[in-house]
Amino acid sequence: MKHPSEAASPARRNLLIAGMAAALLPLSARADAYPSRPISLVVPFPAGGSVDLVGRLYAEVLGKILGVTVVVENRDGAGGAIGSQRVARAKPDGYTLVASSQSSHLANPLMHPNLGYDPIKDFTSISQLARTPNVLVTSAALPVKDFAQFVAYLKAHPDDVHFATAGVGSMGQLNAELLKHTLQLRAVHVPYRGGAPLLNALLANEAQFALDNLAPFLPHIQTGKMRALAVAAPTRQEALPDVPTFAELGYPVLNAMSWIGLAAPAGTPPEITQKLLAAVQTAARQDSTVQSLEKSGALPPELQTPQQFTDMMSQRLALYKDLIDRAGIRPE
Repeated sequence: MKHPSEAASPARRNLLIAGMAAALLPLSARADAYPSRPISLVVPFPAGGSVDLVGRLYAEVLGKILGVTVVVENRDGAGGAIGSQRVARAKPDGYTLVASSQSSHLANPLMHPNLGYDPIKDFTSISQLARTPNVLVTSAALPVKDFAQFVAYLKAHPDDVHFATAGVGSMGQLNAELLKHTLQLRAVHVPYRGGAPLLNALLANEAQFALDNLAPFLPHIQTGKMRALAVAAPTRQEALPDVPTFAELGYPVLNAMSWIGLAAPAGTPPEITQKLLAAVQTAARQDSTVQSLEKSGALPPELQTPQQFTDMMSQRLALYKDLIDRAGIRPE
């Protein structure tokens, strides 16, 4: 009786031999051949959102730079957990990546520790893809004109002012809790189910302030229906030249921007990570990329090494975990 390997077809034997040869190749040789087939970029949120838009922008540009197709795969659900978990469990060969964000890699893991992935240990950070400024915005009905008046008003009216967020444990809540903790303020949290109800609450003065992404608030600020008091950004924003940054006001800890990033499964070879990092940095410097990001209310990424990106996430995780514990925030 023939051994199974002898009974295999010539094509099957060739595949087995090729597979064993690839496995025996030095890591550098395998990295040199990367990428040789399409890359899957998992977006753990629905199509049309900010993470999806940025992910699709980079998928197209990175595909041209790397010479392969980068396929966007929307795996939404559980606040980004389903898609992120899929990538955390994927083979670390550079062919399955995730568009990470503060929601999927900071807020959600902190609020739900049993998601099935660790945002640091289970991923290899590659780079930021984009940053989005946050803004402290108030209802036009709140009788304050600037940040100093806002602080004075909240101190004079403890627990009478309400702040709106897109949900319990959202980055909007964590940002506002950090503001309260830093300035020793008191205000009542009113969680809404998403960004649209949050906007309507501020417009109707059901809530008096929010601290979240600038883009959805900007049209209402420009028409005077809301008032911007401070922005979390490296410099003042062109659309709001009279609004200071938190750093200018003396609170650099509040100046952190939201971000969208790129990550691979833990254990991805450094040579592959470096190829992806170089491709992202090339893409981010292109005028067309910068213009597309700005149209969506985002800024180009801060150019960091993968370790710097990981360190930044670790610092923020520690900061927000302390806030969650102090404020007693619990998932709904």
